[in-house]
Amino acid sequence: MQEAKDAGVWVFGGGLHSHEEVSVVATDGTVTDGPYPESKAYIGGFSVVDVPSREEALGWAGRIAVACRCAQEVREFVPGTTP
Repeated sequence: MQEAKDAGVWVFGGGLHSHEEVSVVATDGTVTDGPYPESKAYIGGFSVVDVPSREEALGWAGRIAVACRCAQEVREFVPGTTP
């Protein structure tokens, strides 16, 4: 993370509580405990970097994967709308 901070691409990130403490809120508003049962993936944290290309994002994900010793999923944020 320090390398990303030093490069000026680090936005924010953090760890997540264990998946035993997850709640899922459905589109009808009902709340259930735990992640979706069909999901086998466990997301333990996230990192957000601000880079100009997907290729650069993949490069940073590779560095983070090595440093954290865990695979990284790369997704692009969809720009938000402002009122």
